Amino acid sequence: MAASPVLADSSYYIRLLRQRRDPLRSLALAAETRDLVICGVLRCEVGRALRPHRVRDQFRAFWDVMINVPTDNRLWAEVENTLWDLDRRGAVLPLTDVVIACCARRIGAVVLTFDHHFQMIPGVRATDRLEE
Repeated sequence: MAASPVLADSSYYIRLLRQRRDPLRSLALAAETRDLVICGVLRCEVGRALRPHRVRDQFRAFWDVMINVPTDNRLWAEVENTLWDLDRRGAVLPLTDVVIACCARRIGAVVLTFDHHFQMIPGVRATDRLEE
């Protein structure tokens, strides 16, 4: 059975960058055995923080070859419903995290994250390391 695709959350990129480690290198190694996934929200969250143009260009080129999860009307309806359900349970989560979670759920991807919010979203598998 093939390994689940991986969608790396912004917390993964940010933590590794702060540790002066290259998140793209880690993800490239993972890409040898599984598909990598990206969505527009992640591109924007991470891309806005990348300072040097050459680094931003490297990340953009890497993201351009990943599977992109489109954010169509059905996805936005799912995000809205998920937010509504979570709110009623007392779990008020950031919109961006729920969009990312719904993108991962849509294609059966595991969210690679250091953010505990993803554990609170039904139907989302999350991990903090690539060896699952």
